[in-house]
Amino acid sequence: MFHKPKNPKHDTKDPSESKAAPEAADPESSTVDPKTQEMLAQIEQLKAEKQEIGDKYMRLGADYANFQKRVPKQVADSVAYEKKTFLRSLLGSLDNFAHAINGADAAAKSPDAMQGWVSGIRMVHQHLLDALKAQGVEKIASVGQPFDPSIHEALTSRAEADKPDGIVLEEYQGGYSFQGQVLRPCKVIINKLPADPSAEETRDDTDGADAAGQ
Repeated sequence: MFHKPKNPKHDTKDPSESKAAPEAADPESSTVDPKTQEMLAQIEQLKAEKQEIGDKYMRLGADYANFQKRVPKQVADSVAYEKKTFLRSLLGSLDNFAHAINGADAAAKSPDAMQGWVSGIRMVHQHLLDALKAQGVEKIASVGQPFDPSIHEALTSRAEADKPDGIVLEEYQGGYSFQGQVLRPCKVIINKLPADPSAEETRDDTDGADAAGQ
């Protein structure tokens, strides 16, 4: 059988097709200019700083959460400790009061025993005042002091000519302050002298002379 020879044009291949396609250029392997390298370095530095700030923020949040849990307990413990300290300072006075009550019957049998009993009651009172003073509570002075409405409360008044007008004559109920602030004002009786008639007449005469002169 006769075979037709192949066309050499169809058998010839393009040399460019027999070669493999050139590989794509690797961007990382290409040369980077110094300015770009500096910018990339700055970006990496900013990323690291951002991470560090984020870690600090997380630690700060955790510390604050622990602080919120810890502080109320610390405050409660401190208040409880102060209360116990104050109450413990009063126990001595309470014991002395108990001794005084137990000795009341014996004190009533003789004047000397009664005098000693009264002296013991005064000591108990002073011990209680000392315990309060140790906590910042002090008694406000009243008798013999000029009336001060900021620390004194006038219940009534009476006239005693031998004492200055407006002076505190008697204390009905004691007042106390705590660290300079009034806890309770003193309830007092003040001296209220009547107006001097001669002074009133002199003032009236002066007013009349002034009016006549006008």
